[in-house]
Amino acid sequence: MKNKRSVFQAFTMVIQFGLNMLVPIIMCTLFGVWLGEKFDIPAITVPLFLIGALAGFRNIFIMAKKIYQDDNKK
Repeated sequence: MKNKRSVFQAFTMVIQFGLNMLVPIIMCTLFGVWLGEKFDIPAITVPLFLIGALAGFRNIFIMAKKIYQDDNKK
């Protein structure tokens, strides 16, 4: 039973990493598309996509750092 629990925890962590990366990228890109259409500057999408990607990497870095610190304490 313990093995199934660790597999479930690993699966949950993978899902969290994916969501922490994708949500900022998608939200910033959609915001960039909306701003581009509203103010007629479609080039704004690219910088906002990059900002979303950086935010996603930052989220993953912070999450991995917390996991690594928790493992060292145990």
